Amino acid sequence: MADDTIPRRNFLKGAAAGTAAALATVAPAQTQTPAPAAQAVPPGDLPEAHAWLTLNATEAAFIVAAVDTLIPADQLSPSGSDCGVAVFIDRQLAGAYGNGARLYRQGPFPKAKPELGYQLALTPREFFRAGVVAANDFTRRTYGKEFDRLGEADREAALKTMEAGKAGFPGFSSNMFFDALLQITMEGFFADPIYGGNRDKASWKMVGYPGLPATYKEEIKTYFGKKYDKPPRSIADFS
Repeated sequence: MADDTIPRRNFLKGAAAGTAAALATVAPAQTQTPAPAAQAVPPGDLPEAHAWLTLNATEAAFIVAAVDTLIPADQLSPSGSDCGVAVFIDRQLAGAYGNGARLYRQGPFPKAKPELGYQLALTPREFFRAGVVAANDFTRRTYGKEFDRLGEADREAALKTMEAGKAGFPGFSSNMFFDALLQITMEGFFADPIYGGNRDKASWKMVGYPGLPATYKEEIKTYFGKKYDKPPRSIADFS
């Protein structure tokens, strides 16, 4: 992260360039596992008080605070939680991805080089549970309270320390947890709204991504060299 702020604009610029187009047809929590279709519902059908599928109250509070720190509300979009990113994360961790359906789970699990990827014995759900516990332990030691109870400046500072790998997590580095949190936050923000995030297609409207269908050959002559100004469309719009 930059020294002065959580780099929302930096990660949005990088993610929008290479990620948004891929999300037209798939919305994975990682490349290992696609989003579980069983959890997909049309956007706008969620009650105001979301019934969490797997996150407990402490975990939900952490995730909401974290995604709102990474994606604060401003003139470009609502906050991360208002865009449904926490709901997206909850659904992913409750489904096949969270259960490690496509992970090799037989071990051994020695400490490996970072370039070898995820090597822990934990499922993604277990990894995020342990990460939230470790993050709250760190902020209690450092700031005297859990992460979600911190002010905005302290939440940013805490995430920077985690990103730098200096938060002293047991079992794995805080940088590993931060990277996973940032990755799934970006995916939730840019995924098709049917998966719970990107509510009201907020991120697509922000970057000018048209959504589905994936082919626009009939529009080439009309919009060549011009901004595509039609409203974006999601999977639910074709259901």
